[in-house]
Amino acid sequence: MKNVVVVGAGPAGASIAYLLANRGIDVTLVERRRDFAREFRGEILMPSGIEALQQMGLGEALAQTDSHAAPDIALYMNGKLLFTENLDPEVFHGHPPLAISQPALLEAIVAEAEKLPRFKFERGVSVKELVEDSGAVTGVTIRDDDRERFLPADLVIGSDGRNSVVRKHLGHGVTKKSPPMDIVWCKLPCPDDWPGLKAYVGRGHLLVAYHTWDHSLQLGWVILKGTFGELRSKGIEAWIEEMARHVSPDLAAHLRAHSDAAQKPFLLDAVSDCVDSWSGPGVLLIGDAAHTMSPVGGQGVNIALRDAVVAANYLVPILNNSSTSVTEMTSALQGIEKERRIEVDYIQNLQAKPPKIVLSRAWWGEPVRRIAGFALGTRRIRRKAAHRVSAFPFGVRDVKLEV
Repeated sequence: MKNVVVVGAGPAGASIAYLLANRGIDVTLVERRRDFAREFRGEILMPSGIEALQQMGLGEALAQTDSHAAPDIALYMNGKLLFTENLDPEVFHGHPPLAISQPALLEAIVAEAEKLPRFKFERGVSVKELVEDSGAVTGVTIRDDDRERFLPADLVIGSDGRNSVVRKHLGHGVTKKSPPMDIVWCKLPCPDDWPGLKAYVGRGHLLVAYHTWDHSLQLGWVILKGTFGELRSKGIEAWIEEMARHVSPDLAAHLRAHSDAAQKPFLLDAVSDCVDSWSGPGVLLIGDAAHTMSPVGGQGVNIALRDAVVAANYLVPILNNSSTSVTEMTSALQGIEKERRIEVDYIQNLQAKPPKIVLSRAWWGEPVRRIAGFALGTRRIRRKAAHRVSAFPFGVRDVKLEV
């Protein structure tokens, strides 16, 4: 019986571990933190991610997770409303985007996995190194509070995020996919009448605000890399004031009135990249470890869940076959990457376009933004634009769990 070690219990890691264990494969999921009680940025579940969870049999786990549906979206240009669009549930396959508690969702997935006899979860354990024999990875050395020990594996799956230990071990090249930018994240009390998601564009800034699962107002302020240093030194009131200068009067007043209530403000170095090869002998990368997604379009958790579905389709038959050859395993790992790259490359390229226009401070930036804003104020143009960005809610192609 073959066994797998999954490094990292994020959406990709927790779900692939659950799927493999549910199909009779011995799986050890390793997570360096003892719990999931931390701040996550990947809170938006699109229809593509919701459908992936339902295919896995985790629909009930999702239903029990704290969430808030976004019924509509509004776009503002230089503080003025361009349009509001209702997100018709029927158009969204019955699943409008959800702001979820990612810690609660991960705990729910792990709880389902822990019902399976083939699943083991190691919390509070760090991976020190991957171990090789004759050029192939044969397991990992882990460390807990007391000692180091070796976990053997026929396959190590790295799903340990943008700073992946497994990615570093592979040592493959990485291609960057989007312009450099920073994001300031914080939460404020949410106005009682806040409807859904609002995006504010103008003068080299982009601010997204939505009603989140804990009934706060989540703010994500996207700015050019390197422009936040001076504001940060002046304190939170200064950058709240800078935010207020680029939004509508009602939100500006709300920001100023609640600046002292900002929760857990922090600066995130936004990264979008893709590893040139996601696998090697005995090792596979999925999720952010393979391709860190830009925050544009809320794709990270959804792409990770779809990675897990496709990976399971290839791995379950291979791992359940005691006579699988090295060549067959290599082919399966390469097949996962080949299938997923079509969607990942397309969406990363799509994500890279808006920041180039929105954040540009070139002479042509503001005229282009104004022309784009005028065009999007027309319903017919919006419909055409929605078709072009439909990959954000629905993905590029159907992803079906076949095992």
